[in-house]
Amino acid sequence: MGCAASAVLLAGCISNPFAQAKVDPNSAVAEDVARMARESRSYPSFADIPPPPARQRPVGSWGKAADQLEVAGAQLDRDTAPNTWTLSGTDRFVARARAQAGPDIGTDASTTPSSEAFAKELRERATPPPSPR
Repeated sequence: MGCAASAVLLAGCISNPFAQAKVDPNSAVAEDVARMARESRSYPSFADIPPPPARQRPVGSWGKAADQLEVAGAQLDRDTAPNTWTLSGTDRFVARARAQAGPDIGTDASTTPSSEAFAKELRERATPPPSPR
C-alpha cells in the first residue's frame, strides 16, 4: 500500500500539470499567457554568480572581532556592576540647581495669592458634575 502511494505521488511530480492546462481564449490574460509560453528564456547558471569582493574581511578576523566585543562587554559589565561607583562632589551641582530653581524651593505650600487662586480654580473644575436625576 505504501509503495503504491509513493508511486502515485512520484508520478505526480514527474509530469507537468501545466502542460495540459488550457487557457480560456476569452480570458483577459490569454494573450499574455500564449506570448510567454512561446518565448524562449535563458535562465541564470552558477557561472553568473559574481566573485566575492576583493577587499573582504578574512574569515578568521570575524572571530577575533567577536572575541574583542565579548571582552569589551565583560569589561563594561564589571565597570557598571552594582556598588562599583559612587557619586561624590555633588554639593556644587545641588547648590547651582537650587539657585536656578529660585527661592523657597523646599516649602510645600505656595505663598503667592495668584498661585492659590489658580489652584482653587483647578480644584473646583476637577470636581465631577452632579449625577442626572
